[in-house]
Amino acid sequence: MRAVVQTVSRASVTVGGDVVGQITDGLLVLLGVTHTDTPAIADTLARKVYELRILDDERSAAEVGAPVLVVSQFTLYADTRTGRRPSWQAAAPAHVAEPLVDAFAAALRRHGATVQTGQFRAHMLVDSVNVGPRTVLLSAGDSG
Repeated sequence: MRAVVQTVSRASVTVGGDVVGQITDGLLVLLGVTHTDTPAIADTLARKVYELRILDDERSAAEVGAPVLVVSQFTLYADTRTGRRPSWQAAAPAHVAEPLVDAFAAALRRHGATVQTGQFRAHMLVDSVNVGPRTVLLSAGDSG
């Protein structure tokens, strides 16, 4: 599982002209899932994201009650080592990834976060205003 975590003053996801998720002063998380991910990995990574001290004054979303917007992003598993066309084979298929994205969001909620989400399998327009900017890449391997 990979997560790109960005501090934002605002972020939203629009699908078909309707806003399906939006936050202010929090974290935007672009989340990719691979074949070997599990609900336990989702829970561990969710805790890491929520407790990551990247907000102002080195505080975490957990400390200040900042909301989190989670957006599925299979392209985080693009393989671009050869040619000009990325391979998506490392990304989990939708029927595997969707429940794990849901498990990640549910884990954030269990840890106390206010969570909004994008819409899986939809063409999403993601709008954000980054603060800092601060952007961190986390993966399952460093989520302990």
